[in-house]
Amino acid sequence: MQNLILNTDSYKTSHFAQYPQGTEYISSYIESRGGIYPSTVFFGLQMFIKQYLTTPITQADIDEADLICAAHGVPFNREGWSYILNTHQGYLPLEIEAVPEGAEVPTGNVMAQVINTDPACAWLTSYIETALLRAIWYPTTVATISRACHKIIAGYLNETADDLSSLPFKLHDFGARGASSEETVAIGGLAHLVNFMGTDSLSAIVAGRRYYGADMAGYSIPAAEHSTITSWGRDGEADAYRNMLNQFGGKNKVVAVVSDSYNLWAAIDDLWGGKLKNQVETMGGTLVVRPDSGNPVEVVPQAIEHLMAKFGSRTNSKGYRVLPDCVRLIQGDGVNPGSIKAILEAMKQQGISAENVSFGMGGELLQKVHRDTQKFAMKASAICINGNWKDIYKDPVTDHGKRSKKGRLALTRKNGQYQTVARDSIPASANELVTVFRNGQLITEYTFDQVRGQVSAD
Repeated sequence: MQNLILNTDSYKTSHFAQYPQGTEYISSYIESRGGIYPSTVFFGLQMFIKQYLTTPITQADIDEADLICAAHGVPFNREGWSYILNTHQGYLPLEIEAVPEGAEVPTGNVMAQVINTDPACAWLTSYIETALLRAIWYPTTVATISRACHKIIAGYLNETADDLSSLPFKLHDFGARGASSEETVAIGGLAHLVNFMGTDSLSAIVAGRRYYGADMAGYSIPAAEHSTITSWGRDGEADAYRNMLNQFGGKNKVVAVVSDSYNLWAAIDDLWGGKLKNQVETMGGTLVVRPDSGNPVEVVPQAIEHLMAKFGSRTNSKGYRVLPDCVRLIQGDGVNPGSIKAILEAMKQQGISAENVSFGMGGELLQKVHRDTQKFAMKASAICINGNWKDIYKDPVTDHGKRSKKGRLALTRKNGQYQTVARDSIPASANELVTVFRNGQLITEYTFDQVRGQVSAD
C-alpha cells in the first residue's frame, strides 16, 4: 500500500473542484481538542515523512489511482497529480511545521501546521489530511498513555523506593500480538519507548533504527510462555523452571518465568521458594516471576508476600519492604493506567515498595486507542484567494467543543506555558513550530535520544 495518492478518504478526491475560484493557498493545523489526558506527547511525524513523503509519486501511481477512482465512482484530479509529477518531480509541494518531537503540549493547542507551497496545488493541503492526521494522532496517543503510566509509576517509586533507577524498565511493551498490523506495532511500540526502555515489540526496534537513528531503542530478556512450561507436563513443572534457570540464569542476568500454569501459590511456595530456592539465590542474577491470571490488584501484593515469606525482605529508607535482588515480579495481564495505579496503591497500603514489581502492557497500550482518545482533528484555518488571505473556521451550534481555530497559527511559550497565537503576533524566533518538511525534503531531523531528552525536559 505505497501509493500515496490512494492514501486518503474517497471523498477527498472530489475536493479539488470544491474550493472557490482563485484559491491559491490553504493552511490547516492539527490539535488535540481534549480527551482523557490534559496534555499529549507529540511523536511520530518523522516516521511518516521518511516513509511516505520523501519518495515521489510516479506515473504508475497516477494511472493506478485514476483507474481505481473511476471504478470506485469518485472523481480523480489527474491534471493536478500530473502537474505535481511534471513540475515537482513527483514530490508534494507542501510545507509542514510542528512542535519538536517529544514535546508535551496541553490539549487545545496547535501541534502541527501544513500549507501548500505552489498556488496551483491548494487542494493538496486537505487531501493529505487522512494520512497526516493518522501519522500524528496514533503515535502521539500511545506516547501520551505511556507517559501517563511513567508518571504514575514514578510517583509511587518516589514514595516507596530509595531511588528511580529502575523506572526505565518498569513498563514493558507486550502489545505486538494484539495490534492490528506490523506497522502499528512499529509505530506504537516506538512511541512507548519514548518513555521507557523495555519492549518485546521487535518491529519497534527496527523503526527506531530506520527512522530515528537509534542503534538500540529498547531491551528485553529471555522469558517463558505457557507452552514452554506446560510442554514438560504438570509433573515436570519444577524441571521446566530449573531448565529456565540453567539456560538463562547467571551472574547479572535476568530471566522471567510465567508461573501460574497450574497453581501460582504452589509454584512460589514449593518450587521457587522450595526446591529451586538455593539456585535462585546463588545464580547471581534475578528471577522475575510472572502471574498471568486473576485480579491483579489482589494477586500482585499477595504473590509478593508469598515471595517475601520464602526469600525474605529488607526495609528501605522510605520504610517499605523490598525483596532480595535475586527475585522480582512482573504483572502482564489486565494492565492499564488504572490498574497500575490500583496495584501500586494496594502494595503501598501493605508496606510493599513499588520497586518489587514491573508491568507488561499489551492491547491497552498499542490497540485500545482511537482518534477520539485525545480528540484529534485537522482543520483548515486560513485561505488565500487571489492574493488575499482570510481566516476560516467552523463553529457548529450543536457542539461548540468542535469550534476550530482561525488564521495562520503559531505556538509560543508564555511564563513557561504553551499557548497558541496568531502567527503574525509574535516574532518568528518565538514560534515553537519548526519546519520539518518542505517539497519532498526532510528539513528538521531528530534522533531518538533528542526525542527522549525533550520528553524529560518537559
